[in-house]
Amino acid sequence: MSRAFVKEDSGGYADRAKRYATLPPRDDPEYDAAAAHALLEAARAGETGAAEEATGYYWGEPRLHAHVRAMLEQARAEGDDRLEQLAERFLK
Repeated sequence: MSRAFVKEDSGGYADRAKRYATLPPRDDPEYDAAAAHALLEAARAGETGAAEEATGYYWGEPRLHAHVRAMLEQARAEGDDRLEQLAERFLK
């Protein structure tokens, strides 16, 4: 296989989950907002599973809906069509 098609720096699943290790502690009042942000940004990168593992929340978690709605409004205001689409899917 041509080296042009080999993604050498992709890392494994555990490496992708580590990207979300910068979340605040779970007892931090901002944790749910950070988790919602991590899930949507991970979905944008095609890494939802890694963010689910790191945050402890699954895609569509009702507890995060208020945070995702706020992100949806911000995405609409900023014209971020992809984030808007992901937020709408999360809320379904």
